[in-house]
Amino acid sequence: MRKPRPYAIVLVLLLLWCATGCAFFAEPPEEEPPPPAPRAPAAPTAQRPAPTGHSPTQAPEPQTVPDPPRPPGERPTVLYLGDSLAMENQLSLAETVAADGRATVHSAPYSGTTLCDYLTGRPTRSLVPVRDKAAALVATHRPRVVVLQFWGNAWGFTPCMDNIPQSSARYYTRYAEDAATLTSQIASAARRAGIPRPRIIWVLQGPDAFAHDRIPRVNDLYRAQAAASGDALADAGRAVSAPGARYTWRRQLPCTDAESATPDACRNGLTSLHRTDDPLHFCLAPTTTTPRPCPAPSPGITRYTKAIADVVDRHVR
Repeated sequence: MRKPRPYAIVLVLLLLWCATGCAFFAEPPEEEPPPPAPRAPAAPTAQRPAPTGHSPTQAPEPQTVPDPPRPPGERPTVLYLGDSLAMENQLSLAETVAADGRATVHSAPYSGTTLCDYLTGRPTRSLVPVRDKAAALVATHRPRVVVLQFWGNAWGFTPCMDNIPQSSARYYTRYAEDAATLTSQIASAARRAGIPRPRIIWVLQGPDAFAHDRIPRVNDLYRAQAAASGDALADAGRAVSAPGARYTWRRQLPCTDAESATPDACRNGLTSLHRTDDPLHFCLAPTTTTPRPCPAPSPGITRYTKAIADVVDRHVR
């Protein structure tokens, strides 16, 4: 028997080894690849605006909603300055202005006064104390509106007019100067207090029973000053004047519908604006030596203050 050749033996051994996986000469297996690193999230794409009008990634825009009712202490203030007409009708004006809840009224009237009494820095004596000068009151009460009610007192009433005769040329010149100065002092006081300049409302006056041409000229001075400074007018005087006769004085006038429906306010189609012994004031209660708000229902006061309140209302909205 022939002996197997050496190369044959080697060949057989190689075949058997390869059958078991050829591990000796094989390449080491590759390591399992590591898992992929986490991918950063892609930047967000632009989104369609939400129904409210803002993107979800932005703070929503404030929406306009009606202001809630303000507590009484936060309502705008109306400052009411003036003479004996303001003294007698101040409560009526306050009630009428406050009726719709828009504003409150602070009144500081003094009987016998005129514009110069509310000015600061005048050397002559005044009927208005320093604490109640217009500038001081603006700083204290920070009003949105200042109502000025002045019939036009002069000599025989207030010393600050320096004995200038009423209705003289000097009277009208001085009156115009004082109107401009009072406007300026109110504006300066508001600026120092850090508040918006209040709107000034000049009250146009009713007929004068004695000097028929004086009131038209005083009212023209108010109109000129309001136009020069961008302020307003309240024609309360028209409410107590006869229809078609703006500057003709009458003690009685035809009743309004409201007066006709008010007991004792209208008789024979006429209502009384003045007492028979007082052609100037509208309070139907007897005059006293101590100035006071009118304690009696008086159609003239109701007419007068409603005309003022209607204008005030337009400027505190």
